[in-house]
Amino acid sequence: MSFSAADIPEIKWSLLAFGASLVVAAGLINVSASYQRQAKQDRQTAQQLLTAAREQLIAAQSDLENMATYQMEFQALDAQKVIGNEQRLDWMEGLEKVRQQGHVLDFKYSIAPQQAYVPNPPLDTGNLALNISPMTLQIDLLHEEQLLHLFTALNTRMPGWFMLERCSLSPANAQGGPLRAECAGGWLTMKNRNAP
Repeated sequence: MSFSAADIPEIKWSLLAFGASLVVAAGLINVSASYQRQAKQDRQTAQQLLTAAREQLIAAQSDLENMATYQMEFQALDAQKVIGNEQRLDWMEGLEKVRQQGHVLDFKYSIAPQQAYVPNPPLDTGNLALNISPMTLQIDLLHEEQLLHLFTALNTRMPGWFMLERCSLSPANAQGGPLRAECAGGWLTMKNRNAP
């Protein structure tokens, strides 16, 4: 079977139908490829969202476990007024009560302005900011044991958390007699970074 130019008018509709079929087929292939690419992209996005949701769920479950674990410790620190704002007035009143209890002959103190506290080695405190209100003490003592009684009273009878950094002892005068202690430390407070 052979074709000539004279046969073209007879098969032109068939050729046009064939050409149209090729164009439609190419279009369908292109549309399906585009649809397939979009479906893959949607699937990847859904997978990423699922992974992020799982990570958030795991973090929330971990936070819930941590909250249960540390709730009692947090409540104890809150009751002791370590959590929240600086308790300068309470400390000053407490120091006066300790002075009246006569643990030492006498003492003088000064509390410096509050500043950020950076522990050494560094510590991850999460959402809590650590602050310290540095305090220096000049203490007159009859003997060294009085110094221990004073710091025990600071830690047990006063709100807050006093951290002793250093102390030095020397005679109050050249003839001996009472001792003088020069001590430094500070009142530690913790505050939620998001709290006003």
